[in-house]
Amino acid sequence: MPKGDWRFRIAHREALIGVALAAFNIIWWYGFAYTLGSKPPEEYTYILGFPAWFFWSCIVGLVVMISLVYLVVKFVLKDMPFDEEGRDDL
Repeated sequence: MPKGDWRFRIAHREALIGVALAAFNIIWWYGFAYTLGSKPPEEYTYILGFPAWFFWSCIVGLVVMISLVYLVVKFVLKDMPFDEEGRDDL
């Protein structure tokens, strides 16, 4: 494929979006797990039977990430053809 293929530009942008989502997930998890979970277990608060740090970092974080990935796939990512343009041997 030629170096200036428009699909490479879109693929790089979408890859950066994926990396940004992964980084956001790590920051979300780390932030809640280590800020709320840094106390002794006797001082934990509980939400629906889970320690608050686990509830916010793992359960709510999962719902947030599923929602973000859905929105990105639905509204940001583009459908691209994989075949080479201008091939005559097809």
